[in-house]
Amino acid sequence: MVELINPGMSLFAKKPRGREEDDLFHKAEITNVYPMTATEKLYQIQIIDPAARRGFLFKPGQFIMLEAPGIGEAPFSISSAPSRLGNIELCIRAVGVLTRFLSRLERGVMIGISGPFGTCFPVEEMVGEDVILLAGGLGIVPMRSPIMSLLENRSRYGRIDVMYGARRPSELLFGYQHAMWRQFDIGLKVIVDRSEPGWTGPVGMITALLAKRLAQGERSRFGNATNAIVCGPPVMFKPICDMLLEAGLSMEKIFVSLERRMHCGRGKCCRCNIGSTYTCLDGPVFDYWSVLNLKEAI
Repeated sequence: MVELINPGMSLFAKKPRGREEDDLFHKAEITNVYPMTATEKLYQIQIIDPAARRGFLFKPGQFIMLEAPGIGEAPFSISSAPSRLGNIELCIRAVGVLTRFLSRLERGVMIGISGPFGTCFPVEEMVGEDVILLAGGLGIVPMRSPIMSLLENRSRYGRIDVMYGARRPSELLFGYQHAMWRQFDIGLKVIVDRSEPGWTGPVGMITALLAKRLAQGERSRFGNATNAIVCGPPVMFKPICDMLLEAGLSMEKIFVSLERRMHCGRGKCCRCNIGSTYTCLDGPVFDYWSVLNLKEAI
């Protein structure tokens, strides 16, 4: 087992973060690492202490802080189902110092995690109703947790549609689970911006999938009994949410994740603030009514 804890550096030290919750870092082990694409890997992580593991309860859409002592720390959305008590999955793209360091790690490495933090997708409030989930690019990472939660309780919901768009087929994430999602009566549609050899699916923007879903005969299903979850680059939020509003959804039933705006995850760097609102402290999940009242949120 590789130990990354530097002498004199404790994973259990309290650190200020501008919030009331304890920022206690739990010692955790990377139990598995799975390559997903050329730049993303899926990490399975388990908290070492049994009591802390049992007490680590999260909801879809929340995030954790991950620390590699001597390297840095950062917030990451949880990609696993909330039912996996004490075991979490993170899908991470290697783009910075910490994430590139993580991309070189193997199973058995010790790290620190704290949390969970942030607001969540209120899937419990959607029971008995239809749910449509739209993810663009890395937006499928925080989206996977609500998908898994809905899947595990499939009989409690109405129609469930997942629409997922990526730049290229080689950048699609969680492809190994797509068939399983469909087996649980989830309407999954995938689209890419640019085709590659062997790709036989549709090419275009994710809005094309939604437009087809809203075609005559389908539009009547939308309304107060339909909920929407939207994750991805902020540029996709307004066109998609405008289409949903036009179809009859209320702003309070459309939920977006602004997790891409987060940086330090502590409310200290002020890079994610929108006026007096901090994505990491007040989000990352907001209903669309709240987002429209946050100037320059999208």
